[in-house]
Amino acid sequence: MSALEIVAVILSALAVWLTARRHLWCWPIGLVSVLLYARIFLVAKLYSDLLLQLIFAVMQLYGWWQWKRGAPGQDSQHIQPQRLPKQGLLIGLLAGVAGSVMLGYVMASFTDAHIPWLDSALTSFSLVAQFWMARKYVANWWLWIAVDIIYVGVYVYKDLNLTAGLYAGFIVLAVIGLRSWQRQLPGNHPPAAAAAL
Repeated sequence: MSALEIVAVILSALAVWLTARRHLWCWPIGLVSVLLYARIFLVAKLYSDLLLQLIFAVMQLYGWWQWKRGAPGQDSQHIQPQRLPKQGLLIGLLAGVAGSVMLGYVMASFTDAHIPWLDSALTSFSLVAQFWMARKYVANWWLWIAVDIIYVGVYVYKDLNLTAGLYAGFIVLAVIGLRSWQRQLPGNHPPAAAAAL
């Protein structure tokens, strides 16, 4: 455990908490945290995770832009979650599988990456979840829960115990985010008269 890992854990947890609260500041704080983790994963030889963090840096900027522009009349600090269309679900999952196979092959064939296939699959599906989050789809939280459960085991295996603890916390925050975002879906609001009771 290093000071860099401690700072990265704190910023990452804060970014996910702000995301669950649908707050715009999740993106710039998340950007700093993924850049710190890029360095950590370079040292740990988790190259797919390193690549993921660098792509996440770009995705953080994309998500920040997507949320900031919002919908007309929407609060610029809090977004309106959306349902993921079935076609989007299928395309996202197929992209995750394709990315897993392609990246896994590259990492297994051309690097000294540890657990290249699993690391590549987690990287690929994390990108799908991050894209869904930037697009404000509630389904992102379901995918994050699944991915984070596996990441906890990977980080324990790699002796990144503080990061494993962070990802265990991410699971809890993802459940909170899922519940919060589901309540905000269009059609899930109680009528004004009922809410006043």
